[in-house]
Amino acid sequence: MKKLGYQFQQASLLEQALTHRSCKGAHNERLEFLGDAILSLVIAEALFQHFPKAREGDLTRMRSSLVKGVTLAEIAKELGIAEYLRLGPGEMKSGGLRRESIQADAVEAILGAIYLDAGIEVCRERILTWYGSRLTVIQPGVQKDSKTQLQEYLQGRRLALPLYEVIDTKGDAHDQTFTVRCTVAGREPVIATGSSRRKAEQDCAHILLEQINHER
Repeated sequence: MKKLGYQFQQASLLEQALTHRSCKGAHNERLEFLGDAILSLVIAEALFQHFPKAREGDLTRMRSSLVKGVTLAEIAKELGIAEYLRLGPGEMKSGGLRRESIQADAVEAILGAIYLDAGIEVCRERILTWYGSRLTVIQPGVQKDSKTQLQEYLQGRRLALPLYEVIDTKGDAHDQTFTVRCTVAGREPVIATGSSRRKAEQDCAHILLEQINHER
């Protein structure tokens, strides 16, 4: 897995990190537990250093935004992790390779494996590299995602909530794209395509928010 940017000394650790609990043998849940703690620490430390004047509440919200499952699933997609996941037959048949939670858990498990293989400094370097621009663009007080912002805007005006519909799905199980249409009363529907349904919905909401802000 060249996109990881790290060569394991103990190959068995990487194999375990990529093995879902639906598979027989050693799976990645314990590594996930370890990686989750390390990720939270490294991101908290980075935010603490980058935002010396930010309040505790803002730091907490920024950290939550960066370590949540959606963000981890995006990173998993960038690293091409789904291609290497090992799932049991039942999980494979049910579309487990597409499941964001499984991909997100694998990212945390890989971090746990890197920590055991090379220590905290190497693990920290990988986290900061994978997060890249996410740590650069994030700002205190603006962590509400586009869907939440759009919903709050509509609710504040007592308007009907947006309707999201998947209108097309393309690609192999491990590399799908979803096209979503979002309809809001009184407006033309907008369409967006993303690597997950959730990402496409967020992009639709973002487009609508930009339209609304442009009209103000």
